Amino acid sequence: MTPVVLALHDIVKHYRRPRQRLWAPGPVVQALRGVSLQVRAGQSMGIVGESGSGKSTLARVAMALERPTLGSVRWSGQDPNALDASDLRLARRHVQMVFQDPYGSLDPRQRIGQIVAEALESSAVAKAREQVEESLLAVGLSERDADKYPHEFSGGQRQRIAIARALITRPRLIVADEPVSALDVSVQAQVLNLLADLQEALGLTYLFISHDLAVVNHVCDEVAVMYAGRIVELGTPGQLFQAAAHPYTRALVGELPRDRPGVAHGPRRRLQAQTSVRVQAGPTLESGACAYAQRCAYRQARCQVEAPELRVISQGHQAACHVAESVMVEHLGEQ
Repeated sequence: MTPVVLALHDIVKHYRRPRQRLWAPGPVVQALRGVSLQVRAGQSMGIVGESGSGKSTLARVAMALERPTLGSVRWSGQDPNALDASDLRLARRHVQMVFQDPYGSLDPRQRIGQIVAEALESSAVAKAREQVEESLLAVGLSERDADKYPHEFSGGQRQRIAIARALITRPRLIVADEPVSALDVSVQAQVLNLLADLQEALGLTYLFISHDLAVVNHVCDEVAVMYAGRIVELGTPGQLFQAAAHPYTRALVGELPRDRPGVAHGPRRRLQAQTSVRVQAGPTLESGACAYAQRCAYRQARCQVEAPELRVISQGHQAACHVAESVMVEHLGEQ
């Protein structure tokens, strides 16, 4: 077994919203509700779900940019939230992030060489320049680009610069939060191919956040589907596309273009936006019902009173649904 680079165990994350009445505390939003997963060296784990499902919160917690309310984060066995500022800065060299917005993530006042080198500690100028040029070449740019400014590049090129910045410390893990969602479709394919090539060449490990199953299918070995702060299905891209066992995953697959090869579609349904679960502070934080029950065509009386746990459906395939086997059999039968 390859070593575990990132381990999240029972992660819970609460936020308190501004108060709505003068003497009452603000409502609590439970953004993550007991999320556990492992990402092993050289693998790509995709996190997919619609807006408000908790994906980006999970990315920030995984990067130790935010502390979990409950649960633990481990980077190669090390707890980043237990480190002091100096040790955490050193540990972050091994865990880098690529952000969604290739325009807002680069300082327009700095040259590309400065931007790419900012994660390096004090190094000799010549060595730093050599590392910057090496990173730029690795993402398909030129050494001469180090002397330019961000406004001189297209969106796809800026995202390549952001990837070069993440690569320069030779990280074990890259967390990519919607790295292609702001790009044109043709440019998306180029950036995804680059990420796949870099993984093969450098042995990188990815935690890849997206709202699009088709995107994670391109680069991920395993995919976790999130809904309302929980993982509701976990499996390989092939299992989710061909034998989805959760009704929400089936709806996501149904949102893909109907002429996409190899994708089985059920009745086409548009998903409405879903925000994080709002709850009251105190012992009643957990709802007894399945969070997806009100939108689910398969719901039963049991779903209204008992939230399903993530369980094994087949080898390497898990789902949090009381009728997962029936959903999977129906999906298989439509092919």
